[in-house]
Amino acid sequence: MRRETIADLLLDRAGDDHPGLRTRERTWTWDEVVRESAARAALARELRTDRPFHIGVLLDNVPEYIFWLGAAALAGATIVGINSTRRGSYLEQEVRHTDLQLVITDEAGLKLLDGLDIGVPRDRFLLVDADDYAAHACEPYRDAGITPKTQMLLLFTSGTTGASKAAVCSQGRLTGLGYANCAKYDIQRHDVTYCCMPLFHGNALMALWTPALTAGATVTLTPRFSASGFLPDVRFYGVTFFSYVGKAIAYVLATPEKPDDADNTLTHAFGTEASPEDQAGFLRRFGCRLIEAYGSSEGAGMIRLAPEGPATALGRPAHPGVRVVDPETRQVRPRAVLDGHGRVANAEEAIGEIVDVDGAAKFEGYYKNEAANAERVRHGWYWTGDLGYVDEAGYLYFAGRSGDWIRVDSENISALLTERVLRRHPSIMAAGVFAVPDPRSGDLVMAAIEIPQGTTFEELGLPAFLAGQADLGTKGAPRFVRVSHALPTTGSSKLRKKEMQHEGWRTTDEVYRWAGRGEPTYTLMTEDDKAALREEFLANGRARFLP
Repeated sequence: MRRETIADLLLDRAGDDHPGLRTRERTWTWDEVVRESAARAALARELRTDRPFHIGVLLDNVPEYIFWLGAAALAGATIVGINSTRRGSYLEQEVRHTDLQLVITDEAGLKLLDGLDIGVPRDRFLLVDADDYAAHACEPYRDAGITPKTQMLLLFTSGTTGASKAAVCSQGRLTGLGYANCAKYDIQRHDVTYCCMPLFHGNALMALWTPALTAGATVTLTPRFSASGFLPDVRFYGVTFFSYVGKAIAYVLATPEKPDDADNTLTHAFGTEASPEDQAGFLRRFGCRLIEAYGSSEGAGMIRLAPEGPATALGRPAHPGVRVVDPETRQVRPRAVLDGHGRVANAEEAIGEIVDVDGAAKFEGYYKNEAANAERVRHGWYWTGDLGYVDEAGYLYFAGRSGDWIRVDSENISALLTERVLRRHPSIMAAGVFAVPDPRSGDLVMAAIEIPQGTTFEELGLPAFLAGQADLGTKGAPRFVRVSHALPTTGSSKLRKKEMQHEGWRTTDEVYRWAGRGEPTYTLMTEDDKAALREEFLANGRARFLP
């Protein structure tokens, strides 16, 4: 029988002795997962106040995260996944916005929240390492008032302004995604799924945890993604399916290749932003097919997979209501004409915003953000905020994101926040931040800064300055820094950010690049460096993304 709520999917697993959750230390059957969830649901009911039934979770991918997802489903609560890469006032603003009444965390999470006013008193924090749930053990049941419309998740996402947005996801929508993604990504009971993407992200929840629950497949956890630990984990657990975002695939492919790499149990995976070359390389090296698709925390089901199509295409529109239109006139854009490199020859005509004219009713909105809701739903249509184009054969492609947000490792980074951080420096008079393409997948952060005549980049001490900004986060530091004594401006003295984005690192101004990992270390780019970077794009089949 097809279920309509996560609570009912979970109760269907009561009595199920199939492995439901595994770590390297322990295995829980699905029945045990349900009972652990029920105990936490009982505690949540006892602690519930008259505030919104919102429970914040600030944890790595550990069993407690899974148990609290189940607890929220049974108790009719909402899980708010707190993004551990956020910092300082930005983290404080984001969390406080969601009106939490409980926070589930550990000692590391306490340190991250230390000194922040998130609107939750310390006695409403539950430490997973200290709390014992045995006293709350009970027979699993779900609250009678739970319906498909019961809110299940608030997923932080980002739009075209600096304000935090929390996308609403109901139990009904999440359950529908469970069934749909089981079919779309071929997830069955015998599968062993590997959750290496963070559980505060929609990818892990919608593309892995919910389908695994629906199918009764096994979920295996690693606290955080590790490229070097990926294949050992796959072999340890016997993983058949995993999900990924951003450059995770590139990081795995960057590990030393060994003759026995294909000696593993992997069959398929789902994700976004793996280049066609990485997809082919992953299949060759590990014998695993990567399924690339398009979706978001706010909506899904707009694209139908088309494996017979070009490797760079998202697929085909799932129905006639999915269109690429001119944002001003709402007219459908002409078909794109592609050159030999797959670049759009008629970009100005063909590229527009991806919309779903039938999708407004499916959009569940953002929590306490009517302005953002109005941005998404206009004229009765659902506007994705993403740019795309459709080629002459009817395949749809992603062409970027509108607004001041930069997609890094499948996370939206606020250009406005990084600009504000840079402007704190006493020697930086102006700063513009924008996305430039990564030679393998997704985007990178680039900044253009204006400094006084006579001041050099080295004198700024930028790496140390950025390291000292508590609210910048781990992914907001620019990978490229353009240095100028007179950045281009409009007649009203606004920076010409689009122009600078178009030029990217090809500008005649000095450009410093941070190419490694860890703390930022910038090196002045030479013409040879720029030529080598261009060759990276060509080698990875991404020439169409060059600035």
